[in-house]
Amino acid sequence: MKKILFITSLYLVSNQLFSQLVPSEFEQITHLVTFGADSKPGWGDDDHTQIFFFIVPESFTKPVYIRVFDPDIGGQYDEPNGEWDTGVKFSVYGGKGAHSEPDAKKIDPVGNFKSGTLLASKLFQSEEKYDGKWYSFGPFNPMDGEEFPQLNGRVFKVIAEGIAGNDGNLYKYFLSTKNFENKEVEGANAFTYEYSFRLPEVKNSVAHLYPFIEDDVISITQHNFDFDFEGSIMIYSIAKNRHRATPSKNREWGRSKHPIIDEEKNTTVDLQIVKGRTSRNDMVCYVTNQYDEAVAFFSVPVGGPPKFKYKLNVRYKDKDNGND
Repeated sequence: MKKILFITSLYLVSNQLFSQLVPSEFEQITHLVTFGADSKPGWGDDDHTQIFFFIVPESFTKPVYIRVFDPDIGGQYDEPNGEWDTGVKFSVYGGKGAHSEPDAKKIDPVGNFKSGTLLASKLFQSEEKYDGKWYSFGPFNPMDGEEFPQLNGRVFKVIAEGIAGNDGNLYKYFLSTKNFENKEVEGANAFTYEYSFRLPEVKNSVAHLYPFIEDDVISITQHNFDFDFEGSIMIYSIAKNRHRATPSKNREWGRSKHPIIDEEKNTTVDLQIVKGRTSRNDMVCYVTNQYDEAVAFFSVPVGGPPKFKYKLNVRYKDKDNGND
C-alpha cells in the first residue's frame, strides 16, 4: 500500500464541527453496521468486521477518548435475527504498525490486521445499560497513536468484530476530548478502507462516501455489496457530474471501473448512493485503484465536498456574414 501523498493543508478543512463523529454529517449515513459471525451475507455484511482509523493532529497533546454510541446488541437501533444472541468486540490499537502494517489496510480481515499495540478492548452483548448510550474507551495519550507524518498526526485503529450470533449491531463513533460528552478535537478526522453502513430509510435520500484520489491514480473501481438494486450510485468530482456506477443485487457485488483524469488527482470524489425506495438496507462499499489497492474514505471530505466545474463552450454568431 502506497502512502497517502496529499498536502496536509488540504486535510485541515475549515469545518471542524463534525470532524470526529462517524458517520459524519457530511456522509448522511445513519449508522455503522457489524453483524455477528454467524449471520448470512444477505443481511448486508460480507465479513463481520469493520476497521476505522482516527487521526489526532500532531499539535494536539491532551488525552483523547474514542466513544461508541449504542455498543450493545439489542434495543431500539440494532437489527434482530431471532433472539439477541450476538457479541461484538471493540478493540483500540496504537503504536507502530497500527496503520502502516499492510494487512491493516486490506479489504478482508486476514493476516496481521490486528497490528500495533492493543490499548483497550471490550466485548458487548445484549446489555440494557449500554442501549442508546455512549461508552468511552480511554483516556489515550496522543503519543500512543502511530506517527503518520503524511497526515501531520498520529493514528489510532478501532476494530469492531462480530464474535458470535447473527444479529446486526448499529453504532457510531466520536473522537472526544471528554469522557462523558462529545467534545471535538480540532483538526481531527477519521477514515476507513471498507465501509459497512445502514442507509437512510427514506426514498430519494442520498448517502455520500468520500474517497481521496492520490496523484498516481489513473483509474478507480468501486465495489458495493448487497444494495439490492434499491436505487442508483453516482460519482461526482470536479470533473464528473452524475457519472453512473454499477449498483449491486441482493447478496452480490456490483463493480464498475472509472478513469481518473489529471484534474481529479489530489482531490476528493463524492460517491453518492441514491435510495430508490423506503426500506431498511445495510450495505458494504470500497474503492480500489489501478494497483488493486484500497482507497481511503474520509468522514470529513479532504478539501470539502467536490464541486463540479462546468466548462462553457460558447460560440458567437458573426452578425455581418451569419457564420459561427
